[in-house]
Amino acid sequence: MATAASRSFTLSAGQRRLGAKLAGAVLSLAFVLVFNFFLFRVLPGDPAKNLTRNRLVPAEQVQVLRESFGLGKPLPQQFASYVGDTLTGDLGISYKFRRPVSEIIGERIWPTVLLLGVSTMLSTLIGLWIGIRGAWRRGSVFDRVSLGASLALYAMPEFWLGILLLIAFGVGVGGFPGLFPTGGLSSPNTELASLAGILDVARHLFLPCLTLTLAYIAEYALVMRSSLLDELGEDYLTTARAKGLRDALVLRRHAVPNALLPTTTLIFLNLGFIVSGAITIETVYSWPGLGLLSYEALRTPDYPLLQGVFLLFSAAVIVANVIADLLYAYLDPRVRTG
Repeated sequence: MATAASRSFTLSAGQRRLGAKLAGAVLSLAFVLVFNFFLFRVLPGDPAKNLTRNRLVPAEQVQVLRESFGLGKPLPQQFASYVGDTLTGDLGISYKFRRPVSEIIGERIWPTVLLLGVSTMLSTLIGLWIGIRGAWRRGSVFDRVSLGASLALYAMPEFWLGILLLIAFGVGVGGFPGLFPTGGLSSPNTELASLAGILDVARHLFLPCLTLTLAYIAEYALVMRSSLLDELGEDYLTTARAKGLRDALVLRRHAVPNALLPTTTLIFLNLGFIVSGAITIETVYSWPGLGLLSYEALRTPDYPLLQGVFLLFSAAVIVANVIADLLYAYLDPRVRTG
């Protein structure tokens, strides 16, 4: 009976934790929704006049543009319409493209998912391997070199690293020619469904993917190295060695799984921030994803498009935070029982 009661209590505690996290996520999204509306209303410039490309257009035509996009309504009425439309999935019509915002965002998601998916996978695998090897062989040549390189890459702004790689491998330096395209998703008149099209996309993807991978390899390597070094000093590893376990088994079965906890959380948290961080990389390489779309919308400014992209980015960060928190509680029993 005590065991059954204990299981019931544990289940209800887990449900309460899940409910609290989901409620917090909903409240965060509600705040973002309100903040999203008013944030872009304080941007300088009149969107209706910007749509005319600042030409000498009669005030009557500017007023027609303002009313056609709902900008002539009182602010509370605009806000009520914005909230109601967003909750029904209608993100409005883009000022610049004159098309539904949801349709434009849908077209730009795939390039961003491709870029972030490949770079996240590579940076995670390589960064964890560097951190584990460096911590296990602390003080070795590999550890010193990898630690110095990781610190240097971690300190570099992503856009600056991207510009350097673009000049070196895209434009070319001195007698060294450029090897990769300097922008875009593919070459003109390329059939993406063919093998040649896939290889062409891979060539265009190389430099932006390399930039994001190098930027996040450093972070994962440093966190994993630090976490594993903390674990290597624990008493349970000394006990495992005293029982006759080989060092390789101690590392693989005991030290690394426990050291992965903070790194796993960091990876999931970064999934949300990488989406917004891709703005600079996609702008540098003219990669036609959500990041470049945000830059284009900001130049107009295109309120509906900015609001839609910002809402998507914010939702990605909130969802990634919830997943990271729940995953950490699943991996670490101390969090569930705390």
